[in-house]
Amino acid sequence: MRNIINISLPIPLTKIVEKEVKTGKYASKSEFFRELLRLWMEGRLIKDLETSRSELRQGKGKLLKSLKDLR
Repeated sequence: MRNIINISLPIPLTKIVEKEVKTGKYASKSEFFRELLRLWMEGRLIKDLETSRSELRQGKGKLLKSLKDLR
């Protein structure tokens, strides 16, 4: 059984989701968010976040001030 959940996103985040779906990696926006939730439930998101924070502290990363810096 499935349950429908509606979310509201700012336009820049919506564009990111739409771009990822267009690449073909995800069949739909729903699949994008299902994958995101799976990663979160596995603890991988937290682990990756901690790795990124460590890299930033070591000067190995780039601090982004806005989504525009991703380009």
